Amino acid sequence: MIAFIFLFVATIILCFVYICGKYNEDYWKKRNVAFYSKHKVFGVFWEFASKKKPVFQNLGEVYKEYRNEPAVGIGSLFTPTLCVIDPTNVQYVLTTDFASFNHRGLDTSKNDLLADNILFMNGNRWKLMRQTMTPLFTSSKLKSMYYIIDKSATDLVEHLKANKELLKGNAFDTLSSFCSAAIGSAVFGVSTGSIFDSPFLDMARKSTKPTLKSSLKIAVGNLSNKLFTFLGLKLFKDFEDFFIGAVRNIIRARGLEKTKRHDFADICVSLQNAGTIVDKDTGLELKPTDELLAAQAFFFFIAGVEPTAQALYATLIELGRHPEHLEKVHNEIDEAFKIHNNKMDYDAIMGMKHLDMVVSEALRLHPPVGFITRKCVKDTILPVGNVKVEKGTRIMTPIFAVHHDEKFYPEPLKFIPERFAPENRNKIIDISYMPFGKGNRVCVGTRYALLQTKAGLVHLLRNFTVRTIIDEGGPKYVPQPAQVRLYNIDVEFIPRSVPK
Repeated sequence: MIAFIFLFVATIILCFVYICGKYNEDYWKKRNVAFYSKHKVFGVFWEFASKKKPVFQNLGEVYKEYRNEPAVGIGSLFTPTLCVIDPTNVQYVLTTDFASFNHRGLDTSKNDLLADNILFMNGNRWKLMRQTMTPLFTSSKLKSMYYIIDKSATDLVEHLKANKELLKGNAFDTLSSFCSAAIGSAVFGVSTGSIFDSPFLDMARKSTKPTLKSSLKIAVGNLSNKLFTFLGLKLFKDFEDFFIGAVRNIIRARGLEKTKRHDFADICVSLQNAGTIVDKDTGLELKPTDELLAAQAFFFFIAGVEPTAQALYATLIELGRHPEHLEKVHNEIDEAFKIHNNKMDYDAIMGMKHLDMVVSEALRLHPPVGFITRKCVKDTILPVGNVKVEKGTRIMTPIFAVHHDEKFYPEPLKFIPERFAPENRNKIIDISYMPFGKGNRVCVGTRYALLQTKAGLVHLLRNFTVRTIIDEGGPKYVPQPAQVRLYNIDVEFIPRSVPK
């Protein structure tokens, strides 16, 4: 009897796999689109689940195999999924025909309160909330906020000096803690003590730490929104009580203060005082409730900690491997401190050309995310290859693979900051450079992330030099659905004499 049940279940599974795989293959064959037949059902997510191989690496193999195709179909249960390869088609999806591809690709549960933020919102709700949040990241606002970022960076230096065991390993964890604490201070305001004593730091670490459970949820969401919804999966339920309560208390306390701190809490108070947010074009209304504002604050953690820590980590890794560029950055930083009377400000940070070049090149080699997704919301046609894309189709853009394509970047594995010299920069960015995404849904906090990265690097490299430690066997990456993070490379901080 047991053998019969086992045989019956196995037969059902095999039939499902065959039917699903056949459906995916025929779907794209009818549209004259190449199909990745290695894994017809789960596509690039199969080896992520079976071999713990990062999805971006699997997608990179598809990119290389079908490099001369305008796009290639990928298995994803019964959801038509297309990997866009041709740069013109990438531009079309992310920018030109934004009206057809404005959906992030994942529909979260209405009861997942902290997921109701601009990272996961779609349609007019996303548009209205993004317009509301964008003023927080203008140049003038970041300039006003820089004192918060600068204090975070100086606290990091003092934290390292006081905890010397942190100098010789686990650099990413240290940098991640810095980013968590720094974003916490930007959201909640700077305390009188070190940001590393913040009560929000532990929560931030837990909420942004990748786990098997969170990775599987994201993977299911990428494979099938219907299955994600059917299972009632929630991404951030565990953090709702603490985070919403904390934001509510902060807003109430800040509302009683008269001093402006130029942080997110000030924005929250202003929004609640102004009342309902209205989209003049559509009439859509959003009430700035504590829950909605807490969700936007939570967005800063989930979208800001890991990418910013990765940007810092990647830059330090490459500087530790290339002492000639490390020396140039040291000299540039020392000169800036000399000119500005041993103090650092927004204009000084933004004026460091070689620092900008090495950060940009490090983000090319090691982008924070390996791919981005979109969902087609109305039928359209990709210009190159005349590829018909139906409503509901999932689109994958392989950022890591594009960043390592020798067609765009000769000797793509080499660290060459000169690629991003002012005279070369615009040519690259317009074609293939997208470490924080591209188009209208590019990360709203990109400017903040880059400013925090550079501030952290300036204060770190003012006080330390670095040495990169590489394990044998080449680079290895943490198996995550979208993020790109090396785990067999570390950075050692070595104290240096600060020039007077």
